[in-house]
Amino acid sequence: MNNKVAIVGRTLEIEPQGLDKMWSFKRKLVMPIEHVLGASEDPGILDDAKGWRALGLHVPGKWAGTFTEHGEITFWNVTRPESPIVIQLKGEHYDRLVLGVEHPHELVNRINAAISEQQMTNCGI
Repeated sequence: MNNKVAIVGRTLEIEPQGLDKMWSFKRKLVMPIEHVLGASEDPGILDDAKGWRALGLHVPGKWAGTFTEHGEITFWNVTRPESPIVIQLKGEHYDRLVLGVEHPHELVNRINAAISEQQMTNCGI
């Protein structure tokens, strides 16, 4: 597991674990749930072009740090053969996060449920 991901109140918190903090140059990412557009599982993303690495590590089978491809800034912290989750963002430094996590299916469901709950709260439902 490369990351701990938690929903705390109205925020999403991502904390790289162990040496991944050093390799990714991030101790913690915190963003409001309203800046999260959605989450999905995407094992195929590991074969996509990562782009230009600004800060971080890229060795075969391991990506940690900030990468830019076609103007999109992505934070990667995943190791092959993990099944990564992808979190789409708005109004943040990063356009998306690609993360290796324990129990990806359950985490994707929790994140998307928190987004739905936030949207209902904002609509007064």
